[in-house]
Parts: sequence; C-alpha cells; structure tokens
Amino acid sequence: MATSENESKDTIIVYQERLDALDATLASKMDRWSVPALRAAVGAVFIWFGALKVLGVSPAGDLVASTVYILPPEFFVPVLGVWEVVIGICLLYPPLTRVGLLLLALQLPGTFLPMVLLPEVVYTTLPYGLTVEGQYIVKNLVIIAGALVLGSTVRDEPASV
Repeated sequence: MATSENESKDTIIVYQERLDALDATLASKMDRWSVPALRAAVGAVFIWFGALKVLGVSPAGDLVASTVYILPPEFFVPVLGVWEVVIGICLLYPPLTRVGLLLLALQLPGTFLPMVLLPEVVYTTLPYGLTVEGQYIVKNLVIIAGALVLGSTVRDEPASV
C-alpha cells in the first residue's frame, strides 16, 4: 500500500514538473513576443482608425466633430486621421517609437473630452453607465497602458532618427 501511495506522489511530482516546464516555456515565448505583438496591435489600430477618418467613413467622425466644434469638421477630422496614421507608423517602426509616443501623448487627452463636453452622448447613467461611444472612449485606457509598455522599451532600441 505504501508503494502505491509513493508512486502516486511520484506521478504527481512528474506532472507538476511537466506543467512547470510548460509554464516556463510559455512565459518565455510571451516575454519574447508580447512587446512586438503590442507594438503591432496598437500601431494597426491607430493606422486603421486614422485611415477611416481620412476617408470620411469613421463612426467616430461625428463624435470628434461634435467635440472639437471650434474647427470645421471637414478640416479637423481628416487632420486628426493623418495624425493617428503617423502615430501608428511611428509605433510600428521602433526607431520612431519616441516620436509616436509624443504624438500619442498630445492626442490621447483630447479623446476623453466628450466625457466632459458631451455627457449625454457618453453616459447612460452618469458616471458609470457608458454608451457605445463611452466604451469607445474608455478603451483608450488600454492604449495608454500599452503606450507605457512600449515607452518602457525605448532605451533598449536604437536611437530615434
């Protein structure tokens, strides 16, 4: 009986070691690919969303136009779109990460303006119930976190051009 119990403990230890090895392998792969994947994802989102603004087909175009009412939307929305495409390109090309992050730091605070200027568009119940537009805005918190991660890598990259 004691032998069977010892064999069960040995089997458990073997499985724990295998799981630990698998965990170490997966963590290593994630460490290797997480920043490049984040760079590609954030860059693609900015290029995609910016291009939609340039082409005049962005679902956020009206929200942007309603928020920045001091400039004509037919001028401001495409300019913002170009700005976002440039951010995306800079984030995709590591030597330009610092430039992209600077442009992003200048652009992102403006994305939260509708929460103050257009609460009726952003909230179903102030301050926590969000409309689709509100959710679109709040997701920028994830982009900010991603930008912080990318910013933490700039000292590891070749100098910016």
